[in-house]
Amino acid sequence: MDPVDEHFVSQVMALPRGSAPEAVPRRQLLELFDAQLGSRHLDLAARDLGRAKRGFYSIGSSGHEGNAAVAAALRPTDPALLHYRSGAFYLARARQVPGQHPLRDVLQGITASSADPISGGRHKVFGNKALGIIPQTSTIASHLPRAVGLAFGIDRAKKLGISSEWPSDSVVVCSFGDASANHSTAVGAINSALHCEYRGVPMPLLLVCEDNGIGISVPTPSGWIEHNYRHRLRYFPADGTDVAETLAVATEAANWVRAHRRPAFLHLHTVRLMGHAGSDVESAYRRPNAIAADQKRDPLVRTAELLVSSGVLAPAEAVERYELKRREVSALADEVVATPKLTSAAAVMAPLAPLHADRVAAAARSVSAPVPALTLAQSINRALTDLLAEDPGVLVFGEDVAGKGGVYGVTRGLRKKFGGTRVFDTLLDEQTILGTGLGTALAGFLPIAEIQYLAYLHNAADQLRGEAATLQFFSNGHYRNPMIVRIAGYAYQKGFGGHFHNDNSLAALRDIPGLIIASPSRPDDAAGMLRTCAAAARVDGRVSVFLEPIALYHTRDLHEPGDDAWLADYPGREAPLGRARTYGTGGDLTIVTSGNGVPMSLRAARAAAARGIGIRVVDLRWLAPLPTADLLREARETGRVLVVDETRAQGGTSEAVLAALVDGRFEGTVRRVASENSFIPLGPAADCVLLSEEQIEKAVGDLLSRGH
Repeated sequence: MDPVDEHFVSQVMALPRGSAPEAVPRRQLLELFDAQLGSRHLDLAARDLGRAKRGFYSIGSSGHEGNAAVAAALRPTDPALLHYRSGAFYLARARQVPGQHPLRDVLQGITASSADPISGGRHKVFGNKALGIIPQTSTIASHLPRAVGLAFGIDRAKKLGISSEWPSDSVVVCSFGDASANHSTAVGAINSALHCEYRGVPMPLLLVCEDNGIGISVPTPSGWIEHNYRHRLRYFPADGTDVAETLAVATEAANWVRAHRRPAFLHLHTVRLMGHAGSDVESAYRRPNAIAADQKRDPLVRTAELLVSSGVLAPAEAVERYELKRREVSALADEVVATPKLTSAAAVMAPLAPLHADRVAAAARSVSAPVPALTLAQSINRALTDLLAEDPGVLVFGEDVAGKGGVYGVTRGLRKKFGGTRVFDTLLDEQTILGTGLGTALAGFLPIAEIQYLAYLHNAADQLRGEAATLQFFSNGHYRNPMIVRIAGYAYQKGFGGHFHNDNSLAALRDIPGLIIASPSRPDDAAGMLRTCAAAARVDGRVSVFLEPIALYHTRDLHEPGDDAWLADYPGREAPLGRARTYGTGGDLTIVTSGNGVPMSLRAARAAAARGIGIRVVDLRWLAPLPTADLLREARETGRVLVVDETRAQGGTSEAVLAALVDGRFEGTVRRVASENSFIPLGPAADCVLLSEEQIEKAVGDLLSRGH
């Protein structure tokens, strides 16, 4: 037997019978005990399955089983974003909804079974659509910004009359560990919740810190969590190993949040039993007396004490229930290990990037009256106006987007027309901006969040990678994250910025599976592409990043001053997802480019035409999914390709283009020109590292001089 087993049996068998008053009604206490027993034996089974190489990495819940009482204090319609030690919460909530099989659910996750009802065998997560549990991976604290956004979104949906799957009086519960509470993501999320409270914005959020005093192997200083949070939020402390006390305090906390629509901090003092995770050897970094002290506070023993002291169970009956649960879990584990696993890339990736192309195209079509001769910024503004007018669930938010209308005026006038509940400024914190999008998407909205500059995104990129892009993947499509993130980016701003306002780093975005990356260069494309992103969000739950070239926002001319050749009529042209746009039919050379590279390449093509050279210019428009079919077709038309990449040679767009040409077995001649692998300095020095038109023209000449 495991030492935790032996301790439970020996301690419970030694308990004296009593007739103390019931601290919790006996039926409810027995149900909580059953959830705790199930969670403990799931942990033991996970360890056995791992040793036998029949199960996979799993973080246990032992010592945290008091969180079953938190579930009992809430409604099954209260959305839950859970700490990875929430097995007992999961089992207790499943009792509140008929027809659930929670032990089997968790075992299927542990064994990576394709029958796992939430992730389909992709990861062991606590999630269930019927239970209102939104799956989270083990990424430290990354779920807190979404929880804040969801709490904000539930009350905003009520205010705007938006249909949401969550009742308007819901409480969002978000649990995390004491070590996670120190993460900058948690600190920022809690700060944004407090900021909402300070401003009188409803924030029905119950933060549950399950404090076991240690993060993996690093102790949390005694009293630190209380010191840090007692005076900042409404604070509810409880002994998380005492299920009766936890139930009473959690009920008080949940009722307070539900009534006041303000955030609260439920601080559960717990213990950690059997180490951090599956293969962790706790004795390698903890003293025996510390491990023994935690065992003495085993929540299962303490619940058994309540049952025995109140005469509900005899000691032997409590142990018998423990052993019966072991046998139940063991039998289910033997069944589950034989269930099918994911066996193909197609099966694994099925929920990652769904695309109903015809439906998206239909939803993207504009019925707006035409407006002539708009700039890129004006066209995006007009498209946002139409999206806000057509869909009451569209929200536009970010830094400076409301009263000021954005640094470059792209959102000017939107707040005045649609009101501050739909167009609003956020904290100057990118994690908060993206978390607001992540949460409001779950509340029924289509969030269009703005990150002020591309360089700012890197402060919060994991909110896209670890949260937004993974939700459909780890929930097998049960939960979706429809969302657009507008970002002002790239370089070529004259006399402004330096590397923080002129950033051309796309590698972090290109690395995210399933993420749509749109990069318009012309006003008519921008409008169509933004509508396509909105349609993909609504139809397929997709997450899009919409990269807007700052230097082209207010550009009017292409070749000569006053030619107005970079203006275009609104609503412009349709822009199907993953389709490029080709300029010209020249047969000598194909230039493949995007963003600021498009007007530079068009000018180079015009200069070449004066020398009798025919060039076609392909604007990729979509950097993910890359328009591979269009790229290969246009490349084969000329047999020569010049890839013009304003981003960096290392990690830039051209790497993907070159790989696509190789993978597509293009047999012609290829060359690329790109900006240097450098940060972008201030002032004229930027010209030293950014791709120039002279370099493009020289590359055209060099490539054509080589022949085929």
